[in-house]
Amino acid sequence: MIRHQVLAIAWRWIGRAAALLALLAGGYAAAGLVGGAIPAHAGWRPPARGIRVYIESNGIHVGLVVPKVAAGVDWRDWAPGADLADPRYGGYDHLAIGWGDKAFYLETATWADVRPRTLLAAARGSDATLMHVEHVPAPRGGDVRSLLLRPEEYRRLASYIRASIAPRRTRYRGYDANDVFYAARGHYSAVQTCNAWAGDALRQAGIRVGRWTPFPVTVMAWF
Repeated sequence: MIRHQVLAIAWRWIGRAAALLALLAGGYAAAGLVGGAIPAHAGWRPPARGIRVYIESNGIHVGLVVPKVAAGVDWRDWAPGADLADPRYGGYDHLAIGWGDKAFYLETATWADVRPRTLLAAARGSDATLMHVEHVPAPRGGDVRSLLLRPEEYRRLASYIRASIAPRRTRYRGYDANDVFYAARGHYSAVQTCNAWAGDALRQAGIRVGRWTPFPVTVMAWF
């Protein structure tokens, strides 16, 4: 009898815990969607001519794709082709750049690699962050948005990206022959996600985007 009572109490607490977790997850999702729908720089409009950059998503991470040389910004020394597994890819004329949690980046190249422990660890937060840099041609397919920036907007975007890398250039092998990871600055958490970083970069440049963009859709929907 006592054993049945203990089991009943245990299941009751498990049910309450599950309900609380579902409530927290639902609240987080709702807050993220609301934050992503409230615009910063609501009056911003793209110029008729300017620097073309791209915003791309793989369904987990949002990245910014920039030309290697434009508006007085030269990325070639910042991310040299010599850092790649195959330096020949350094001949491409664009960089795809993202920021995020070190463990999440290294362990979740695709959705199939996502594990609950990785999600929980990232949500708790970490000071171990990375910049993911790919040497690529201008994107022509996939989940990609294109936009034009004024030279001064592009320079502000570049300044934000550059400020996110760690002063000490620690390098990690990438997923493939054309990409590499670098140690980064910043604290990753459920609030400051890789996608929130991309939204922050665009917002710092003065571009219309959501005020808080924790999910890919909260960035991509603006473009």
